[in-house]
Amino acid sequence: MLIAGNWKMNGDSAQVDAFARDVKSAAGELAAQLLVCVPFVYIDRMGRELADSSVALGAQNIAAEVDAGAFTGEVNGAMLADTGCSQVIVGHSERRALYGETDAVVAAKTTAAVAAGLKPIVCVGETLEQRDADQAEAVLGAQIAALFDQCDAATLAQVTIAYEPIWAIGTGRSATPEQAQAIHAFLRGQIADRDVTLSQSVQLLYGGSVKPDNAAALFAGADVDGALVGGASLKADSFLDIARAAG
Repeated sequence: MLIAGNWKMNGDSAQVDAFARDVKSAAGELAAQLLVCVPFVYIDRMGRELADSSVALGAQNIAAEVDAGAFTGEVNGAMLADTGCSQVIVGHSERRALYGETDAVVAAKTTAAVAAGLKPIVCVGETLEQRDADQAEAVLGAQIAALFDQCDAATLAQVTIAYEPIWAIGTGRSATPEQAQAIHAFLRGQIADRDVTLSQSVQLLYGGSVKPDNAAALFAGADVDGALVGGASLKADSFLDIARAAG
């Protein structure tokens, strides 16, 4: 099980220090792998605070460009790896909705991440309107297809998929355990149609208002391999409670 925390645009130095201290002391007792993805400006600090622990460090975004150059405001994979990151979130629904990231951009960033030695957590998901129109599977299938169309096998072998029902992100709503499992099974099936071996090894995370009180039921799904946690990852106690629910 992988429990990944996405702080989004939240936090400060004091919060980083407190979170790292509390999570670091408890991480060794957990069966799940922990990952925390903080804003760019706190990656180095969080990495130093988590040194000598089993907690992995990640970023929330990555440039599609592999080489350094005149790309003001961007951060490439080599820079993230240099600061200690091992993983990076790619194509989060907020990046797609607010910053216009297309399936093609997401695929390019996925390739760039793997080229830098990072494992990408690629986010897929549908809106409430799409779900209500019975388009969820079509939308998700197209997002998976875009990855396979544009990424080679070596890249895909490093990918983790995070299913984010967009209607459940930051709304307090969550997919039911049955809904989450059904979509995860669908996603694994979509991958199996293209690569059976990959479908058996790929981690599928659920992301969408995961909290300590619903985590265990979500993790009971046979195809749910962990969680991408938003707001509940900002405090060590709730993040750790979710990780404990993973077994």
